This record gives sequence, C-alpha cells and structure tokens, in this order.
Amino acid sequence: MLKVQVLDKSGNIKNEIKLAEEVFSHSVKEPLLHEVVTSYLANQRRGTASTKTRGEVSGSGRKLWRQKGTGRARVGSIRTPLWRKGGTTFGPKPRDYSIDMPKKAKRAALKSALALKFSENQMMVLDELNLAEPKTKEGTKLLESLKIDSALFVDKHENLNLFRAMRNIPRVKAVDSSELNVYEIMKHKWLVFSERALEALMERLK
Repeated sequence: MLKVQVLDKSGNIKNEIKLAEEVFSHSVKEPLLHEVVTSYLANQRRGTASTKTRGEVSGSGRKLWRQKGTGRARVGSIRTPLWRKGGTTFGPKPRDYSIDMPKKAKRAALKSALALKFSENQMMVLDELNLAEPKTKEGTKLLESLKIDSALFVDKHENLNLFRAMRNIPRVKAVDSSELNVYEIMKHKWLVFSERALEALMERLK
C-alpha cells in the first residue's frame, strides 16, 4: 500500500493519505516521456515564420541587360536570390508544427511522470495551499518554510492568492489539477500538491 505524508505549510507532519497504486506505482517509461514532452513543445510553436520567394519580393520582372555581348554574367530578373534584396530560396513558410499524441499515451506518460517524482522523493503534499495575500512575498515565505526553490504547485483555480503569489517567482509555477501536464512536472524539481488537488487528480486518473 502506497502512502504519503501530509504536511502543513511549516513542513510539519499532520497525517498521511493513501495513494492510488495504478497511478503512483506505474512503470516509468522514459521514451514515452520524451515523446510527450517533444509533442508539447512542438504544439507551442506558432509556425508563423515566413520569407518571400523571388515571385513575392518587389521589383521589375524585366531582363536587366541583353543575354550576350556585355561581358557580364547573364541575369533575367532583379529579384533573383543571388542578388541583394532578392528573394529567398527554400526559406521558411507558415506551417503547423503540432504533433498529435493518442490520449492513452498522454495519460500513461502523466502516470509515469507522477510515479517518477514519487519514487525520487520529490513529491510533497500539503494539507492546504491557502495564502494570506496574493503577494510574491507570501509565495517566497512558503518556499523558504518548505526549503525548496524549483517547484510546481498544484491546486484548484479558486485559490487565486496562490496563483498570483507564485507567478513572478523564477522556477516556480502554480497550475490547476485538471491542467497538470508532463512537461511542467519534468521542468520543475519539486511537485507540491494540496490534499484536495491530489485527491481530484487520483480520481481523474483511475
């Protein structure tokens, strides 16, 4: 039976809760984690880079001088890619970089990432993540009391104070339990759940 200790905001043990074995004892599949992270990053790309070909740059299409007899190289257009301000050969054009992943693969990768954090003792559960004010100093105070620096906090969207307090701290982020993804888990050293967020996540992944 897998269990995890529940701490208060000072790092003191309050109680412990049972973990879903189908989630936190899942086999860690590193190639799948790599594939899902690559897919996530590719899906963030806007793909709007664009260059002009010789048919799109401005300039006359007339032949600049006659083909023979001038002693110079033959040239047919001022828009040739060989000339300054000419078109670009094989330059980037708007495209879709997104990579589709099966839902089952993404679900298995999320379980793998959670199991990895749990096995490496880099997962923490707090009884609650409520802060007195939505200020950065409150978030910094929580990090100092837990003695961590790089962390992903997971709670519900209603906890606005937490989300606002953490958004300006480097290497720290807060997300809703329903939006938890493999990339954010792997990016941060510590994974910190509120008790209610962990229970909601386990219910979703069963």
